[in-house]
Amino acid sequence: MTPGKAFLSTNEIRPLAERSDVMGFWLVVHCWGTIALAVTLFGIWPNPLTFLLAVLVIGSRQLGLAILMHEAAHNALFKSRKLNDVVGEWLCGRPILAELLAYRHYHLTHHRFTQTDRDPDLVLSSKFPTTRASLKRKFIRDLTGQTGYKQLAAQIMMSIRLAGDDEAIVAASSDFAQAFKARDLFKSLPAFLGIIVLMAMIGDWWWGLAFWLLPYLTWFQFVLRIRNIAEHGATEASENPLQNTRTTLAGPIARLFVAPYWVNYHLEHHLVMHVPCWRLKEMHNVLTRKGVTARMRVAPSYRHAMAEAGWETPGS
Repeated sequence: MTPGKAFLSTNEIRPLAERSDVMGFWLVVHCWGTIALAVTLFGIWPNPLTFLLAVLVIGSRQLGLAILMHEAAHNALFKSRKLNDVVGEWLCGRPILAELLAYRHYHLTHHRFTQTDRDPDLVLSSKFPTTRASLKRKFIRDLTGQTGYKQLAAQIMMSIRLAGDDEAIVAASSDFAQAFKARDLFKSLPAFLGIIVLMAMIGDWWWGLAFWLLPYLTWFQFVLRIRNIAEHGATEASENPLQNTRTTLAGPIARLFVAPYWVNYHLEHHLVMHVPCWRLKEMHNVLTRKGVTARMRVAPSYRHAMAEAGWETPGS
């Protein structure tokens, strides 16, 4: 049963769940367009500020591509399964070394068993709350590229070790799906490297390394961790859909750098997982009018969500 049916009628869910091919294509174009705009801005005004801005924006849009692949995994990006599979795989997943099919299988299991012993994401959320020192170490590793390098090296080693052994690759795929990683790196690597080469052709030889590899190894890893913590970290380990997941309210700055494409409305997504991301805010408003949000775990900002996970005392 869809958890949201306990709080929303079928007549309320139906229009929220309506998908749009036009909106799906617009989101993909918007994501890639934002990446192009960030690089163009540096090309016109090359300086340390526009360089840093490009790295942060592109890293957040790499998360945006992961979110749009997540939409396609739920068949919510487009009306047809084929469009979801093709666009979600090749324009969203492969460019960030992710794989739609492996992710879909793992992620639907997460929805079915959220915050229970059978949840494959429990390993990510069960660590919280933790200490400020522990979070600081994690954030430093992310921002300095240590996390990204370690995960990329692990992907390469697994792909080499399991080359040609499809059953072993499938068996090992869950750990990589958790972090939006392809189970067979070498199938996604051409798309990833192709973007690096294209950026080098458009600008200087180092542009692809600076504006695709560097964001991928640093800011993308950081905002991916922030997202994981905010969604299920330090939430209730139960089957209560209003408390085992968190929605985090986000202003324009947070949406630009940390939470693109309504990813912050995660509790709403868990209530009705086939509602397209661009309708989640509307769904939140419907729940608010019905008085449901008063019982939901909602953080007023990402700072508060991190505070609940152990970063600081809210309001300090």
